[in-house]
Amino acid sequence: MLGYLWGFLYSNYVRFWLKWILRLLTRKCELQRVFDGAKAGAQRTLSIEHSLESSKNKVLRNAVHVEEAEVEKCVRDVMKEKKIEQKDTGFKTNLHISLLQISGYKKLYLNVENLRKVPYDSDNEEHEEQLIELWNLLMPHENLKARITKQWCDIGFQGDDPKTDFRGMGLLGLVNLVYFSKHYTNEARQILSRSNHPKLGYSYAIVGINLTEMAYSLLKNGALKSHLYNMVSGSPQMEHFHQFYCYLVYEFDKFWFEEEPESIMHFNQYREKFHEKIKGLLLHCDVILTLQNTKKP
Repeated sequence: MLGYLWGFLYSNYVRFWLKWILRLLTRKCELQRVFDGAKAGAQRTLSIEHSLESSKNKVLRNAVHVEEAEVEKCVRDVMKEKKIEQKDTGFKTNLHISLLQISGYKKLYLNVENLRKVPYDSDNEEHEEQLIELWNLLMPHENLKARITKQWCDIGFQGDDPKTDFRGMGLLGLVNLVYFSKHYTNEARQILSRSNHPKLGYSYAIVGINLTEMAYSLLKNGALKSHLYNMVSGSPQMEHFHQFYCYLVYEFDKFWFEEEPESIMHFNQYREKFHEKIKGLLLHCDVILTLQNTKKP
């Protein structure tokens, strides 16, 4: 109750007067102070995002919803509202980058969501080609005997037709599996081999799809902001989401074998433990979680 009351008082009264006093003392608005004091990346852009969202000025509040194509105009409008000279190129550049990151995150989520909503269609030639590509990447020395076959279980699908396993994450689940297998082929084959361990084994493809859901949910609830704002000085793309997924697959396999679960029946318990670990890492302001960084000596 006290926390709620303080939050209400701060956002509606204290914050306004604090900003007013600081402006008198520094002769700079809150945005300028953030750019002066916060280092580039998540620390800066998260502060800018919060400042804009909390503003009583409509132009500033709307800035966090601007489309990428309108960012340049929005920067000029914000500078005009805050009476910052247009020739202040440092402020202009920094705000432009932050707004690209903010708008880009929202756009990335929409793109990921749209791909997730596409159901796997066995009558779609492109979908089928991606599925066959996944097999060829993971099992280069073994040919599929048929499209519907128990061989799919060898790479961790549940039955003889993988299309039923993509229901939850749609085409996004397949695209992620293919991306990891194509860009980190050796690692993908090694993890597939480890997933066949007689005691600690797990269903490679099913777990991969499950980790797609984890990456998607973290993106959706905003938990990936620090990671992406640190990783990309501009608008994050689908490529960056795929890279984060690759990190999850690689790190989950390590985590699973380090934990040594008694059986696959405890998967959900360890999955949640891994999820909490990742959420904890994402709370750090300087976080970047990529497979390239993980594998550096």
